[in-house]
Amino acid sequence: MSKLWGGRFAQSPEEWVDEFNASIGFDQQLVFEDLQGSVAHVTMLGECGILSAEEVHDILGGLARLKEKAESNELTYSVGNEDIHLNLEHLLIQEIGQVGGKLHTGRSRNDQVATDMHLYLKNRVEEIGVLIRSVQKAILKQAEVHVETVAPGYTHLQRAQPISFAHHLLAYFWMLERDYQRFEDSLKRIDKSPLGAGALAGTTFPIDRHRSAELLGFSSIYENSMDAVSDRDFIVEFLSNASMTIMHLSRFSEELIIWSSQEFQFIELADAFSTGSSIMPQKKNPDMAELVRGKTGRVFGHLLSLLTVLKGLPLAYNKDMQEDKEGMFDTVHTLMGSLKIFAGMIDTMHVHTDRLKKAVNEDFSNATELADYLAAKGVPFREAHEIVGKLVLVCIGQGIYLKDLPFDTLKEASPVIEEDIFQVLEPLQAVKRRESAGGTGFKQVRNQVAQAKEILQSVSSA
Repeated sequence: MSKLWGGRFAQSPEEWVDEFNASIGFDQQLVFEDLQGSVAHVTMLGECGILSAEEVHDILGGLARLKEKAESNELTYSVGNEDIHLNLEHLLIQEIGQVGGKLHTGRSRNDQVATDMHLYLKNRVEEIGVLIRSVQKAILKQAEVHVETVAPGYTHLQRAQPISFAHHLLAYFWMLERDYQRFEDSLKRIDKSPLGAGALAGTTFPIDRHRSAELLGFSSIYENSMDAVSDRDFIVEFLSNASMTIMHLSRFSEELIIWSSQEFQFIELADAFSTGSSIMPQKKNPDMAELVRGKTGRVFGHLLSLLTVLKGLPLAYNKDMQEDKEGMFDTVHTLMGSLKIFAGMIDTMHVHTDRLKKAVNEDFSNATELADYLAAKGVPFREAHEIVGKLVLVCIGQGIYLKDLPFDTLKEASPVIEEDIFQVLEPLQAVKRRESAGGTGFKQVRNQVAQAKEILQSVSSA
């Protein structure tokens, strides 16, 4: 088969070279974006008088038939035609004759592929935003139930201070909110049209780039034709945002895995999001959480891969840029799949409140309460810290906790201690009192819940 660009060449490449050069194996995912871009381009060419009304009619009819076939999965692509753009142009010529070759007037594959990817990411980023919201809704649902469920809070994975379990969950709500905002902001860079920039220098045809951008729903065009065809910043930004999001999901996955272990038993994940063992009948493994955690590496890898591809490229287009697509496609599918899994996993998660209550009553996470109590009574905090540390050491030696110490022992440690100390040491009271803005106090957590609801409601009503 002769190449659509083959006039300059006396010899055709061997089949294995074609296979190495081709991208149709993965960029066929851009079929609908490519057809959409072609419809806008040919419509603009007709409006500008570059193509006749009859030519526009024939080409638009052929593109419509190709779209129908694509929707029915009836199109057959060829490695010989390299990519989705040349394949569709070849199929269009087969469909309507040589007039199909006029579709390429005033454009290049360089601005065509860039346009396709802008359209693709614009749609996918909006879908990812919806999926992030679904995870946030699941988190908020659990948080509303567990505002007054007291749980151990950790630093260094060591018991630190008692907290509201809802407070812990909502930390991930706000991480995802920042992720949502980053994706939303990235649309400003994605929502630009490179169409009509040509290979790198524009075109001599009197095209109207603003009109084709309008037809495609873009808010603006690239101001520089060389930048238009060589810019992949918008994909790098997407991969960076995706890396941040899946990193947050991975951190959450790690906690779910720990919490669902036999040693913790703070939660149980639904059977639908767990698997068993081929040899150990008793096992219930948190495989979906582990998979999300594991898939983080491939998303990070795609970001680094594209940055490496771009770092030494001169302007304008280079074949290296063909390596921008597979990682982008894989990241979209990986992130969307992970978000879908997470929404269901959190929504159906069961919290063992009895285990959490037992945990906070059998540790020293209330030690800071005693230190703060002493400091509030005028004892310098460093001195209070030492007093409590020594009391903890006494407890460890006796196999008891601070609340189990006799009042006389506490009074001997510091004369400012009164009978109300036992109420102060209660985990529920310890959490309840932490009412500084953004703290784990129940009123503050309810404020967070209200703010989170407001955010989700504003989106649903938009």
